[in-house]
Amino acid sequence: MRRVLPSAWLILVLCASVSLAQTESDKSNAETPQAKTEQANKDKDKAGKDADKNTPEIEAAKAKMEALKAAMEADKAKMEAAQAEVKAAVEAAKAKSEKGTVSSEEKKSAAETNIQTADDKAKEKTPEKKELKKLKVVCFTLHGEYPEGPTSADLFSEMRPSLSDIIGRIDAAGKDKDVAAVWIKLEGLTVGRGKINELRAAIVRLRKANKPVYAELVSADAGEYLVASVCDEIFMPESGTLIIPGVRAEMTFFKGFLDKIGVQFDALKMGKYKGALEPFTRREMSQPLRESLEALVDDFYNEMTTAIAADRHTNELVVKSLMDHGLFTAEGAKKAGLIDQVLYADQIEQLLQKKLNAESLDIVANYKSKSIETDFSGISGLMKFMELLTGGKSSESGGKKQKIAVVYAVGAIIEGKSSSSMFGETVLGSKTLTAALRKAAENPKVVAVVLRIDSPGGSATASDLIWRETVRMQKPLIASMGDVAGSGGYYIAMGANKIYAEPSTLTGSIGVLGGKIVLKGLFDKLGLDTEVISRGANSGSLSSTQTFTPEERRVWTGLLEEVYHQFVDKAAKGRKMSYEKLNELAQGRVYTGQMAKKIGLVDELGTLNDAIVAAKTAAGLKPDAEVDLLILPEPKSIFEQLFGDSSSDVESDAKINLPAAFDILLQIKTVRQFFCEPALLWMPYRIDIK
Repeated sequence: MRRVLPSAWLILVLCASVSLAQTESDKSNAETPQAKTEQANKDKDKAGKDADKNTPEIEAAKAKMEALKAAMEADKAKMEAAQAEVKAAVEAAKAKSEKGTVSSEEKKSAAETNIQTADDKAKEKTPEKKELKKLKVVCFTLHGEYPEGPTSADLFSEMRPSLSDIIGRIDAAGKDKDVAAVWIKLEGLTVGRGKINELRAAIVRLRKANKPVYAELVSADAGEYLVASVCDEIFMPESGTLIIPGVRAEMTFFKGFLDKIGVQFDALKMGKYKGALEPFTRREMSQPLRESLEALVDDFYNEMTTAIAADRHTNELVVKSLMDHGLFTAEGAKKAGLIDQVLYADQIEQLLQKKLNAESLDIVANYKSKSIETDFSGISGLMKFMELLTGGKSSESGGKKQKIAVVYAVGAIIEGKSSSSMFGETVLGSKTLTAALRKAAENPKVVAVVLRIDSPGGSATASDLIWRETVRMQKPLIASMGDVAGSGGYYIAMGANKIYAEPSTLTGSIGVLGGKIVLKGLFDKLGLDTEVISRGANSGSLSSTQTFTPEERRVWTGLLEEVYHQFVDKAAKGRKMSYEKLNELAQGRVYTGQMAKKIGLVDELGTLNDAIVAAKTAAGLKPDAEVDLLILPEPKSIFEQLFGDSSSDVESDAKINLPAAFDILLQIKTVRQFFCEPALLWMPYRIDIK
């Protein structure tokens, strides 16, 4: 180790060096006789002088010099030791060299190391140039209604894909490492706000999986725009239009028309907000119904502005101002910040290629869609055709993983078996759904059940039978609400361990109504006469030719009061509230899921996927545990829809929807079907949120 001397010592060392140099010079001069004589005289004089100057100061200086000399000797010893160490190292290296040179392999390794080091330094200075590749972009076209529940594996399944089908395909793209981006085209999407939230949540999952998502709009309304706004960017062609005029609820009243044709509704209700029959008994909304619907519209409006403001990185006041304007061309929407660029489809493809830094794009339009068999030649072809007609393999077959059963409760609730038309609406039968719940309960692989509800209610008796099956369930049961889960739809959810709703789900409507359709006026106009023979004071309760007598009305009202009490009491116990508190929230009032969460009618806001995760947790599994889904009731095949199946829990009722002009007749038919029941748990029948 090198020792650093203080400055004062350094000066003294220099002085000592000069003195030593002078001494050597003096020795050299002293070699001649004359010099020796002169030096002797000088030494003599110096000795005399030194004797005269022997003072204390000189003694102190001498002491310092002695100390300095000792320090210098120590440093000299250390220096000699260091020199010896270096000399030893040199001798060792020399000895190794004498034994032989470094092997050729060592030289090669050293050379390669030097080259690699040089290459690494060069890479640090020069950025790596990425190789352009052909990248896969999945393109989903969203259009139509996307009903809840599964579709059968028949010839026409791809013509009417379900919500679960399209959500499953979107989620698959998020997990596919070969998918670079997703392109979503919205062309005539007509779904409710609950389904819109499901689609938005699926797109959010895509983006969390680091898949950029791009939306293409042509002529879009508020619902389609809500799906597009959650994407990374929105494109629209120059000729496109965007309509987002706010939120509007419309209810059509048929009382004037019914008066003209001589049809009357003699209606009874429990709950001041229970307005399901007002379209048939009034020409305008009652004040309680208007109050309820205004609260719904306010909540829809606020939720919509909040969502768009967050998606487009602006504030809600700006969004409300834009919605007040309502109608935008593509260029106007871009200037307003509602879309990102005005582009045609071919330009979008070019832009995506540039954004993804790809040599070319592989646009996949039918990603994960079911392939339809078209070759039915020979015996094997005939067997494939029959398999398609009968719906293919059961959804219960195969798989060794634990299962989560997803039981779909879709449609208006009636007693008996479910029914659906090939092109029409579904009706939910209590016999069909209770059988599905029992099947899930008895399956040893099923660890939990999710009840997915999209129903406005219906028969009070049928709703209660389904509810009873839910409370008998020994496995965890999670309810998940779609677009609508009101009245009877809410009733069947009350037995669940936990209830999930979409923020825009229409739910609640805890109330009861009853009554009958009176056709005497129509019969009179048509010249039809009716004669009656009766026994019993209240035998005319269900007669379609007269209204209720005072005694019939009293008896019927008493029945509705008892059903209402049961409804509120079971809801209060399920929500762990007092009867009085739940009764205040009931009265037939309809809430959005967001409102219902605040007042305690539902537990959580979330999608079907969130409910499935909750079911895993309730069953003791990890949220990300891999499970199989058992879909119940199993979908009908095209064969069953056309010809029926006596062994099936689902009845066939093949028909085609009536044109819009006959919509009122279809509604009256449905209402009349329900009024065979003494009591109904039915929410306001037709509310269109636009």
